[in-house]
Amino acid sequence: MERLGHWRLVGAPRPGRAERLGRLVGLRVLRIPGLRRVLVVAGSTDRLRDLLARPASLHPTRRAIVVVAYWRAPRRGWSSGIGPLEHLRRHRVALPGRGRGTAVVTVRLSRPAQLREVLRAALPALAPERPLPAPAGPNLTSQATLPAYLPAGGAVLLGELVGNPDIRSHDVLLRGAGSEDEGAGVLPYAVCWQASRHGLQAPGAAPAVLVDARRINPRGRRPDCYQPDAPRVRLDFAAQSRRPGAGSYPLAGPGLTAPVLATLRQTAVVDCPQVPDAEPVAVAALLVQIAMTGAVLAVPALPERVAGLIAPELRALLTAPVPQAGTLALEARSVRQRRAALRGHAGAFALPRLTSAVFPPLRPVPSVSAILSTRRPERLPEAVRMLVGQTYPELEIVLCLHGVELPEPVRATLADSGRPYEIVRVPGSASFGAALGAATGRARGSLVSKFDDDDSYAAEHVWDLVLARHYSGATLVGKGSEFVHLETRGVTLRRPSGTAESDCEVVAGGTILIARGDLEAAGGWRPVPRSVDLGLLDRVRRDGGGIYRTHPLGYVYHRRATGHTWDPGQDYFLDSASAYWPGLPAEVLGEVETAPGRPAPDQRTGSATARPDRS
Repeated sequence: MERLGHWRLVGAPRPGRAERLGRLVGLRVLRIPGLRRVLVVAGSTDRLRDLLARPASLHPTRRAIVVVAYWRAPRRGWSSGIGPLEHLRRHRVALPGRGRGTAVVTVRLSRPAQLREVLRAALPALAPERPLPAPAGPNLTSQATLPAYLPAGGAVLLGELVGNPDIRSHDVLLRGAGSEDEGAGVLPYAVCWQASRHGLQAPGAAPAVLVDARRINPRGRRPDCYQPDAPRVRLDFAAQSRRPGAGSYPLAGPGLTAPVLATLRQTAVVDCPQVPDAEPVAVAALLVQIAMTGAVLAVPALPERVAGLIAPELRALLTAPVPQAGTLALEARSVRQRRAALRGHAGAFALPRLTSAVFPPLRPVPSVSAILSTRRPERLPEAVRMLVGQTYPELEIVLCLHGVELPEPVRATLADSGRPYEIVRVPGSASFGAALGAATGRARGSLVSKFDDDDSYAAEHVWDLVLARHYSGATLVGKGSEFVHLETRGVTLRRPSGTAESDCEVVAGGTILIARGDLEAAGGWRPVPRSVDLGLLDRVRRDGGGIYRTHPLGYVYHRRATGHTWDPGQDYFLDSASAYWPGLPAEVLGEVETAPGRPAPDQRTGSATARPDRS
């Protein structure tokens, strides 16, 4: 069988202006011999991240100048400092005055360090870089090899392993093929795996495909990707003996790079008419990476060797028929596909699962406390049912009774849920913010998420927020209130609510997820009777934190005749709506796709049904 060498996307759409500038600059690393000084010039922050997966990032340097030719602030007025860097003597961060333009980070060290370490410190000055919280976790070291999935925090050791009599030097060690331990004695690591460019293999186990989701993710996916006229491209593979054409990339490379990510952000579907059986790890990794971007993959069949390396949930989606363009079903497929790829192959979630036999007490995902504060006991049965129905495994329910009693059926539901829960009682005279503060004080999760008692949540809602928290690096994540259900009219509408999969300033209050430590460091919830969500968002912004809005599916904001502290009238929502559906379509919750023979809800500009009567 002839060895595969390259792949490319055929029919790629024309890039936008910012991407054209980024491609013009590209990614360049200039070393000045004898001075250990490095100049890095990147067309965009994405290209700077690409450097982390390249061998050039392993060169030592005392001085580095990092230039991002086209930089955009996550939000207006945002600024942050560099991360920790040992032996730092001097540094300077220069950002453009209007939030876009050329950004420069200059670093000077007293001792040489890998350029990779310098980049890890420089990135927080250019974009939010908040890691997922964890009460305990192993460190990750790669020896003499640089896997494409190694996170920025992973160390690369170029020399020999050195033991430490006081503490084990390494927990998880990755090595290239053929590496062996020399001599006898106590091993300076807990587990050692053979690592390739896109996978790792434990002794006696099948290879596992991993991806660095901080580098490859759906960030920046354009909202018009699901329209009928959205671009559709084809993925082709070529043998190594063939000369690579324009737009070709080596299969042995880092996978998706910044130019390809920019293409996929505006692509609806990627057709892959023939998946080769050769190089299964590299091919499977490429398919997983494309799935992580949100571009819907259309794969008629998967060779057995490739299929066996892809998470079962994702594998089933890749080979299923692709929904019609311009429908909510296509958008829901994109969300389900990226979710399956991220939780099945993102290193932050896959590595803890792979090390579970070595470190069994460690949790594979961060714990989350879902906080629900209510004054309306009549809405508790449905609200608690949605909380109990969440698929996230490490979820605690914190129910704050704000001057009301707990109905016995709800108590029974919580007791039978199999989930840890906490009941917090506060007097009715307490403000909403004070009630949330009391509930947060009793929460035990590393992350806390706010729920409202009168909105609808899909079963995967918490998973969506945790995944977004990981790949965005933001302090606070949430969803926009794009889908609104008007109960008095029995209609669900879609309206503009900011750009999804992007940094922002506001998210829907009933979708907030933030680390408990970050919440407390920002000052916690303000003790105010209303607009408590805006108070927290303002505190996070003032504290320098990033705010990220993920996709809107899986959350529906309900409007009723009464009971709202903010009531602009239903015409406010009707006037801005672009589509309508009778009732509450399952597709809006992003959990099911349209059954064969059933018309799919249309999401094009205009109405999916007749405009609701205003009377």
